[in-house]
Amino acid sequence: MYRFFDMASIPTCSLLASATIKRAPRLFRSSSATIIQRWVSTESTKPLRRTGLYDFHLENGAKMVPFAGYEMPLTYSGVGHVDSHKHVRSSVGLFDVGHMVQHFFRGAGATSFLEWLTPSSLEALPAHSSTLSVLLLPTGGILDDTVITKHNPDEYYVVTNAGRREEDLSWFAAKLKEWNDSHSDKVEHEILENWGLVALQGPKAADYLQGFVDSNGGSNYDLKKLTFGKSAYLSIAGVQAHVARGGYTGEDGFEISLPPSETVNWTRKIHKFPVQLSGLAARDSLRLEAGLCLYGNDLDESTSPVEAGLTWVIGKERRTLGSTRASFIGADAVLSQIEKGVQRKRVGLVVEGPPAREHALLFHPSQSEKIGEVTSGIPSPTTGQNIAMGYIATEFSKRGTDIEVEIRGKRRKATVTKMPFVPTKYWRGEGITTA
Repeated sequence: MYRFFDMASIPTCSLLASATIKRAPRLFRSSSATIIQRWVSTESTKPLRRTGLYDFHLENGAKMVPFAGYEMPLTYSGVGHVDSHKHVRSSVGLFDVGHMVQHFFRGAGATSFLEWLTPSSLEALPAHSSTLSVLLLPTGGILDDTVITKHNPDEYYVVTNAGRREEDLSWFAAKLKEWNDSHSDKVEHEILENWGLVALQGPKAADYLQGFVDSNGGSNYDLKKLTFGKSAYLSIAGVQAHVARGGYTGEDGFEISLPPSETVNWTRKIHKFPVQLSGLAARDSLRLEAGLCLYGNDLDESTSPVEAGLTWVIGKERRTLGSTRASFIGADAVLSQIEKGVQRKRVGLVVEGPPAREHALLFHPSQSEKIGEVTSGIPSPTTGQNIAMGYIATEFSKRGTDIEVEIRGKRRKATVTKMPFVPTKYWRGEGITTA
């Protein structure tokens, strides 16, 4: 999830929701860093979907695995997980994120409708700008995380997680009916089925993609104008595409939405040196180093944005209980947490010894009762440390606090640390330092 946060990916599996979830095979527990074993299943009541690039992946030696209801590339032959990860950090990698669900919401009530479903301040969001947001339940829990791009007050491009497809679409349908039955400013919903979504990520992504920007009236669009969180419709390699600056790796990059008929040929044109194909293994380790959440691991329906450290997605003018702007679904629960505090918080951890994986328990050194749980963990290819994120009792969440994590029946030292683990490098303009 992405998402310009490639949230999407994230950020993920409704199509496998009724399947029996079992321990992931060894492949997913080695250098591939437990690639979302929550979504890997040995049984499924529905066939796995495929993106438009499925055959392209096979042609390029991809090892395909079940993920979020899709067959997706984990790695590619001849390139290991760590090498793929480091290539994105130093050069440019290409990810297929076409499993993400792309939507348009249009109509006179589009802004108000989406401000009802999310806590974001979309009214104040400039045109062609994006924001990470969350779809909230009445309980304040997160139905899904999403990236919302405002084209104008009457049109929004929204990307949600593949693994929450059925839940999200059911929620959208119910809420659209409720809205349109009671409001004169109607809203229409379009799902961009089978559209491609390709993420080009890394410090060389902009210079490389600039070479494919087609001239318009004798001049080429300068991608330096397209800063982090901004989007534009551009002709790239002969295809009119929606181009958003951002991604799910912490590096500079772009997410390009492509018509179904153009996705494969466009990707073939772009896939040339120094671009390297990158799969789920690198995507997961990159996003965790960047401190980004994966839905189903680090976010779920029992987690609020306040607990998750995502209070910033709630518009400042929407944080006061009882105000007219605090009218979003889940406002009472979420704003009460802002006012009174929460019992647990999402934190980053550096772990000594073996890496801590999902569900590893956290303890205070002097206590026998658990104080939290790991939600994601990997050996970091960039820092050389074992890093993790998880939820911990608020009283132990201060940076620098030493705790213990139980790994294979033995407690190991871990230290609460700030995230991201690796500084992000989002392009915010000439001479502007990223954060």
